[in-house]
Amino acid sequence: MKTLLLTRTEIQNLLEPLELYPDLKAAFVSYSLTRKIPAQRVRSNLPQENTSVMLLFPGLISNIPAYTVKDHAKFPSHSPSIKGVINLHNLETGQLLAIMDSTYITAIRTGLSGAIGTHLLARRDAENVAIIGAGVQGTIQLRSLNYLRDISRVFVYDTSFEKADSFARSITEELKIPITVCNSVEEAIHEADIIITATWAREAFVFSSMVKKGVHITTLGSDEPGKCEVSAELIEKSIFICDDRDLAVQMGAIGGVGLTEDNIHAEIGEVINDQRLGRTNDDQITVYGSVGLAFQDLVGAWHVYQKAKELKQGRYIDFLE
Repeated sequence: MKTLLLTRTEIQNLLEPLELYPDLKAAFVSYSLTRKIPAQRVRSNLPQENTSVMLLFPGLISNIPAYTVKDHAKFPSHSPSIKGVINLHNLETGQLLAIMDSTYITAIRTGLSGAIGTHLLARRDAENVAIIGAGVQGTIQLRSLNYLRDISRVFVYDTSFEKADSFARSITEELKIPITVCNSVEEAIHEADIIITATWAREAFVFSSMVKKGVHITTLGSDEPGKCEVSAELIEKSIFICDDRDLAVQMGAIGGVGLTEDNIHAEIGEVINDQRLGRTNDDQITVYGSVGLAFQDLVGAWHVYQKAKELKQGRYIDFLE
């Protein structure tokens, strides 16, 4: 029983981001409407300050005969800050089909999943985007959203001006969109139609007094207990959509500011299935809080696994020898 091993470089050559888009949308609906086994996110601190390990499992989708278990190490002061692997198992036998680097698959599936929620909940005419957090995910969120809608202008803020400036230069060249580097969160989000936050923050920094009517906010940094980006008072004034109700309370944007499931209007899979559960007029403020779910890893890992076999990429090892 041989196991396929795949590196990050091999995965990058096998995965075109938009190929996952239709499968991810369908998987969100399936998860929200028919799940029998909920996704788990199990976290533990590590000895070093601000470091942790996270397990995401089981990645399950009804039409894929496999499941995933992902191991992530989070070290914010190191680069890359997230490192890990995805284990892909046969659903019927438990056979370990593949072990693959998790970083690229996670980045792409998180980018597309965030863009799905952002595009669905933002006003149709929303075109000015603020990015708070000029890291890997800020870049991929903007790139993914640009696949789905036209963007006229981008405002970026990061606690590191150098990172924000580098982000602006690279993305301007890649996407041909004018980008303004801002000196504060307030400056970045003041005129934004869409706000995307992807930070390590543990205190809210987006408040209702700072945003305009009809804005949409996607908050991605609130994916562990104690992390938050959007204030409780702003969430209470919004239409709040999550990817998983229980996890949004346990370790997401809702629990991070002391709110409850009563503040959640719907899951994104429910909104994809019935858009009346999301934005219903252009004056509403919408917030999408995503923690990231194991089935998203399965969508990416299964796609990569099938393509690797087809193109004879990677190498095999038998762990039971």
